[in-house]
Amino acid sequence: MAMQIGIVGKPNVGKSTFFNAATNAHAEIANYPFTTIDANRGVMYVRKPCPCKEFNVTCTPHNSECKNGTRYVPIEAIDVAGLVPDACKGKGLGNKFLDDLRQADALIHIIDGSGSTDEEGNPCELGRNDPIKDVEFLEREINQWFFGIIKKNWENIARRSKLENKKIESLLEEKLTGLGIKEEHIKNSIRKMNLNPETPDKWNDEELLKLTDELRKISKPMLIAFNKSDKLTEEFIRKADEIRKKGYKVVPTSAESELALSNAANKELIDYKPGEKSFKITNNEELTDKQEKALNYIQTHVLDKFGSTGIQKCIEEIVKMLDLIVAYPVEDETHLKDKKDRILPDAFFLKKGSTAKDLAYKVHTDLGDHFIRAIDARTHRVIGADHEIKDGDVIRIVADI
Repeated sequence: MAMQIGIVGKPNVGKSTFFNAATNAHAEIANYPFTTIDANRGVMYVRKPCPCKEFNVTCTPHNSECKNGTRYVPIEAIDVAGLVPDACKGKGLGNKFLDDLRQADALIHIIDGSGSTDEEGNPCELGRNDPIKDVEFLEREINQWFFGIIKKNWENIARRSKLENKKIESLLEEKLTGLGIKEEHIKNSIRKMNLNPETPDKWNDEELLKLTDELRKISKPMLIAFNKSDKLTEEFIRKADEIRKKGYKVVPTSAESELALSNAANKELIDYKPGEKSFKITNNEELTDKQEKALNYIQTHVLDKFGSTGIQKCIEEIVKMLDLIVAYPVEDETHLKDKKDRILPDAFFLKKGSTAKDLAYKVHTDLGDHFIRAIDARTHRVIGADHEIKDGDVIRIVADI
């Protein structure tokens, strides 16, 4: 299953704008709550060094893109309905929100860092809303969602663990597998909470709620996109520091600025690549005074102040949080080609610690099922099924098919 990043937050904080900027898609954008009802799906791209420079070849990418030796590797994004307090009880579009997030591997939480969106997602006076409360409310909603699933039939689960001598971790995994939670997540959370896995029938509601908090942190790691950064005051920059003290990575972002730069670049008005700290105007004649003024504003209030719009940084930071590496499978380790003579055609994300056989399965189930060996294109050495893949490896898979 493809890795999914959930883009979450209250209504009207810039989620769809962030999604459009990150994926260059076109989800509906409007200044009122619940614009996004059905989940939008798109592809974001992570910058990685392409092996083409090292091997001195001209690559012909298939599932990704290469620009001047930088490979843009795809990862799926899902922009879901805005979340309001008590979503776990079905308020607003809560049930839809939570259902869409089931398989998300990590979350980018979009917050209105300027404090100009109230808890229901309505525009309010600049600085009126406390962004720290937005973080806490999303934590609470997801915790309550997890807790409700665990609590349902909990007594029967705890009893089964004791009477049938089954591990509570395994029984909970059966219950939570639809959330993308694995037995390893549960085991680590139980250990961190110092709960006795032999006596789950003794765990009280407070302990179960704390367990769900740990499960959320482990299974749905979250990055905070502190959006509308061009409007940030010193007070609200300090708020971002307070959120960092809670253990979160916080990235100042301006989704509107990134989308404006992307659109200008697509119209060939400017030369700009996502993640860069500046742009170059390439077509003065077509640029209107209004557009020039807007571009100057972005440069001074966003790029000069924060070093980028933050959108690309969010994408790449969440990949780091997930401990992902990139591998390049080929069918000819000498010429780095596939059967269609494409050079370094594909780039795939894998979890750090993945093996050559894991890569084979990533490419195609048949390759994994009939795996014989693999060959490292750099060393031309044969590697086995359990060989750990490193970031940037170029690998040929040999299978009996």
